[in-house]
Amino acid sequence: MGLVLRGIFWVVVYLLVAVAPLVFAWSGPEPGRGVVINLSVALGFVGLAMMGLQFALVARFRAVAAPFGVDAMLQYHRQMAYVALAFVLAHPLLLFVYAPGAYLPLLNPLTAPLRAHMAALATLALLALVALSAWRKRLRMGYEVWQLTHGILGVVIVAAALTHVFLVDYYVSEPWERVLWVAMTGAFVLLLAWVRIVMPVQRYRNPWRVEEVIPERGQSYTMVLEPSHRHDRNHRGFAFQAGQFAWIMVGGSPFAVTQHPFSISSSAEETDRVAFTVKAAGDFTSAIKNLEPGTTVYLDGPHGAFCMDRHEGPGFVFIGAGVGVTPLMSMLRTLADREDPRPCYLFLGNRDGDGITFREEIENLESRLNLQVVHILSHPNEGWQGEKGHLGADILDRHLPPRRERLQYFICGPEGMMDAAEGALNKLGVPGEHVHSERFGMV
Repeated sequence: MGLVLRGIFWVVVYLLVAVAPLVFAWSGPEPGRGVVINLSVALGFVGLAMMGLQFALVARFRAVAAPFGVDAMLQYHRQMAYVALAFVLAHPLLLFVYAPGAYLPLLNPLTAPLRAHMAALATLALLALVALSAWRKRLRMGYEVWQLTHGILGVVIVAAALTHVFLVDYYVSEPWERVLWVAMTGAFVLLLAWVRIVMPVQRYRNPWRVEEVIPERGQSYTMVLEPSHRHDRNHRGFAFQAGQFAWIMVGGSPFAVTQHPFSISSSAEETDRVAFTVKAAGDFTSAIKNLEPGTTVYLDGPHGAFCMDRHEGPGFVFIGAGVGVTPLMSMLRTLADREDPRPCYLFLGNRDGDGITFREEIENLESRLNLQVVHILSHPNEGWQGEKGHLGADILDRHLPPRRERLQYFICGPEGMMDAAEGALNKLGVPGEHVHSERFGMV
């Protein structure tokens, strides 16, 4: 109930901040400007406020993210970018339609005043930001390059838009209006300072080092980290809940712009060492296997609400595919270390038997836990007697107990698999509040 109330509180705060700029449009010094122009300004103000809030959504404040999970907030961040874009574009379009003679000349870069240049810069930067995010994979843009350009464009958008507001001077000419805008601008600057200065300093004080890199099945590697100074009593360790993830910065500086999110695969009962299992699928992930012991690593975390400890039940069902088994493995290892007697079911999809990450350890966990494992292979090896094809309601129905609706379900893997699993569970009558998914499509 505490998390629910906190969630409601932050939703209300978000809505109040988003609509707060409307007071400027309703208290303008020139009421004779007309309804359409005032409406246009109101939409632009709301769009600007939403763009500022985008930074808050990705600032990884644990107190704010706790009720929702950072993954959910990042998904919301992506969707709100389209809404903010619609508000921002509606602002000039209404002006062009309502009074083309007065406003269309502002599109001429040779004669337009600085305020128009700032508006054009903010709008073009926003269009570029949304386009690059939506089509990053189609454009084959590397995650590191996208992350850098995304941050730069975000700062340009808000800075140019705020400059445009002050240069126009309508609706912000009164002292109290200027104070409010300065306060909003100051909040934006403080937010950037928190993300780019305060948080990196905190990471700098708690460095980690690579202890070893372990090859796994399925072209995956487990990076085991320990505190840089193993016996440093001031090092905070890494307390987390099984199923959470962290952003990783390898080598260099904790102030690095590029960071990579990975699920934790080690047991939550062990906090002086932490492990991340990564599939070699890109430039950064493919380089994990080459990390030398002693390499400095900085962690930002833990984050995420994909945690079994938040959803108690008489038993657990874990559904994964490929390297999506990583957070599920953290949960299983944690349950084993706690000697938890509750029944557990693991449904794990892979291409073939040789590519099952953690295959041998999963077999060992069956003897340490009340665990039933169901492997589902899309291209099974010759002589395979287990489940074949892809996960569906039929496979779940064959292996789950009769009172399946009482169990807690955790799903992680490719988007298509998770959609199919959620649909299958719904078909089997499992309540939606018992189904929890980790979607890394957020980045």
